[in-house]
Amino acid sequence: MDWKNLERELIALRRDFHKYPESAWTEFRASAIIASRLGELGYKLSLGFDNIDVQSVMGRPDEAEIDRQIERSKAQLPKTCADGAGLIDKMRRYPGVVGILDSGKKGPVISLRFDIDCVDVNETDKSEHRPNKEGFASVNACLDHSCGHDAHAAIGLGLATALMERKDELRGEIRLIFQPGEEGCRGAYAMTQKGVVDGSDYFLSMHIGTGVPSGSFGLNSHGHLCTTKFDAVFTGRAAHAAGAPQEGKNALLAAATAAISLHAIAPHSDGPMRVNVGTLHAGTGRNVIADHAVMKAETRGENQKIADYVYKRACEVISGAAAIYETEVKITKEGSGTSADGDVALAEKVGAVLRASGLFSSVLNDVPAAGSEDATWMMRRVQEQGGQALYMALGSDITAPHHNGAFDLDESAMINGVRALDAIVGELSKSEGKS
Repeated sequence: MDWKNLERELIALRRDFHKYPESAWTEFRASAIIASRLGELGYKLSLGFDNIDVQSVMGRPDEAEIDRQIERSKAQLPKTCADGAGLIDKMRRYPGVVGILDSGKKGPVISLRFDIDCVDVNETDKSEHRPNKEGFASVNACLDHSCGHDAHAAIGLGLATALMERKDELRGEIRLIFQPGEEGCRGAYAMTQKGVVDGSDYFLSMHIGTGVPSGSFGLNSHGHLCTTKFDAVFTGRAAHAAGAPQEGKNALLAAATAAISLHAIAPHSDGPMRVNVGTLHAGTGRNVIADHAVMKAETRGENQKIADYVYKRACEVISGAAAIYETEVKITKEGSGTSADGDVALAEKVGAVLRASGLFSSVLNDVPAAGSEDATWMMRRVQEQGGQALYMALGSDITAPHHNGAFDLDESAMINGVRALDAIVGELSKSEGKS
């Protein structure tokens, strides 16, 4: 394998994805490029709609917005992706790709997941920011790959290249899952319910950065918080603020009361929990009683019991605030993540492979997770069916915290991520699998 040449390809891919970021459920351009490349390599493809249980989808934009995003994605396709528009049409309005490599030999089913969406944040315009200096900063307003999923997508394609080159050495089936909608925990559950990881003997996912420095690798990233993302829409009655205030039903005050009261939910004795109101929009004019308010919020808990408790209390608080102001409220679940622990036996096997490889100066057994992660749905599904799962951390120095507009990463970490996954898959493919 020409690793130097592949590294150059990885950097170019990552920078292309970075320049044209796409939010959850709108990653049509990235999916088309990924599908085109996987097809060229010889992978069997499953596109978009075919990977999604539509009834389980959370937090997807309305159809008019999907139309706009498809149009933009097609307009931003590179000339090198000549079949891109056709591939987008074949996705049937849902992004995401699964590429399957069938070795033709009996062996395990190994599934690997790579998330591909960006964060809804503006990238910094500071001149010292490398994407600005080198011409690959985001061209899409309020969209930025400030979490590292651009690198994940590139690593997934790099792995696809490496595995296909050594196909004759492999056994079993390998599934490369390029997942939409990780941000907000919106995509993995719907893919899991469709069965994309069913029958897997091993499931692997990995995040770049997350506090692990360049040259290091974390075998078992654990402690992901269960989470529920939700919107609360308050509906009141408009009225003249001075002429007839008694006729109004103030949705703004109901939402504001709820926002403050949510942060007074009693903590749970069994472990940590989190509540956050991220956005609150209300009202139409200075002298009008607000008849509409929209709150976007989230709750989290160390385990499902705590997460269920804080979400239930949040719904009660919101409903109570609405009642105080005689308004109506509708709460809609927009995303969800659970918890899952990586398998120690799999971590030990992976650790032995990586320590023998010499790719990293430090291989860490355990790494605390940062926040929530919807790959936990896939991990749990595989484990419930008798397989093993692991969520790992690829070390990379970063210039700012994840989800910050000044975020950038160490691109040299990507090639070692590919080489690590290539070595891991090669070793796991030697096993017999559950059957």
